[in-house]
Amino acid sequence: MKSYPLIHQLIDLVAELETENEGKEISMQDFTGFLLNRVGEHSENRVNNEVRFGDDNSAALDIAYQLDNNISRLFVFMSRYARSYIKKALEGTSLQTAEDFTALAILLTHPHLSKSGLIAHNLQEKTSGTEVIRRLIASGLVRQWDDSKDKRSKHIAITDEGKKLLFQVFEHTNYVGKIITGRLTVAEKFTLQYLLQKLEHFHLEHYEKKTIGSRGDLKSLAAEITPTI
Repeated sequence: MKSYPLIHQLIDLVAELETENEGKEISMQDFTGFLLNRVGEHSENRVNNEVRFGDDNSAALDIAYQLDNNISRLFVFMSRYARSYIKKALEGTSLQTAEDFTALAILLTHPHLSKSGLIAHNLQEKTSGTEVIRRLIASGLVRQWDDSKDKRSKHIAITDEGKKLLFQVFEHTNYVGKIITGRLTVAEKFTLQYLLQKLEHFHLEHYEKKTIGSRGDLKSLAAEITPTI
């Protein structure tokens, strides 16, 4: 059993906690709080559990396994898994990318939007967002018309054909949602949703205010949000 060393560590930690509590019986809540505190104190002791990494270049591994970097890397991996699943869900339709799907889904919930408004809601750069809209219009899933007050601005809305396609695709994207959350329990899903929503609020604010436009901005914001001990 490969987990024997971990079991021995846990037993030693329970004994340590009992000593701190003068031999009094401890609860699971007591031990959980104690364990989380110990993990925080000894975060420099990292274990290479990333199957993609080897053992060479310890300096690079130390950087990769810093807590924030580790979380960021897992976000990247999850995004790539999700994209591959969504690509399968869109097979046989005129929707080519996940961005095509999310743009159409956003339009479904609005009577109409400006092109720039849709691109912003879809968290895209102007060039790639414009290409998504062009594809949707060419496929007959979205219609556009000139703004009555500003001829330079165009409005877009989902068509009946777009609505029909979207509801057909929803069946398969529902499967994607279930697969992405894996075997998490309902309680774990609520916890994950809470944490991700908290991160979404943080990042959306900076996205909308365009506060990060350079490497210098990355450094400044990282310094601002890093807790001091």
